[in-house]
Amino acid sequence: MILNHLWGLYAHPIEEWQTIDNHHENATFSLSHMVLIALIPSIMGYISSVHLGWKIGTGDAVYLTHDSALLIAIAMYFALIIGVFALAYLAHWMAVTFGAAPTFTQTLELAAYTSTPLFMSAIAAFYPELWFVVSVGIASVAYSVYLLYTGVPILMHIPEERGFIYASSMVTCGLILLVIILAATAILWTNGIISPTFT
Repeated sequence: MILNHLWGLYAHPIEEWQTIDNHHENATFSLSHMVLIALIPSIMGYISSVHLGWKIGTGDAVYLTHDSALLIAIAMYFALIIGVFALAYLAHWMAVTFGAAPTFTQTLELAAYTSTPLFMSAIAAFYPELWFVVSVGIASVAYSVYLLYTGVPILMHIPEERGFIYASSMVTCGLILLVIILAATAILWTNGIISPTFT
């Protein structure tokens, strides 16, 4: 099953990383996992902005039009997938510096599975209150970072000390990618290419 590592990453992450390392599937398997999991934030973003409405503070709920929300959801979906691919590429590129020689499939597995909690946290949009979504988002970021730090030594086959520095470098790269995505979003919104239309 494509999502067979999902439960293990939450219930027993270290053992699950070892299982992933012992049974490296092909790149299609990791790609399929990523393509399915990336649907969650896109679909939830659409549902919450069109049907549930976002409420900030004591103001009225804010809704987007169907067309506007659909366009943003599609753009978000592709941005998430590109972001995971870029992180996998950077992890593969940095590996030599840390004495590792992973295949691109291994770094894709690392990037796809560590991003899973972030993508899954979008389920919180069923209750689209800003404080709740932000709280769940912070918890998911923390767990994704934990998965990264535990997964790097196992998948990359390097000592934990070097794995810690490698994982820290990946976190930095992830933050840079996030800033790039946010900057691209701001540019697209200000130029009216993908701008929200409220109802």
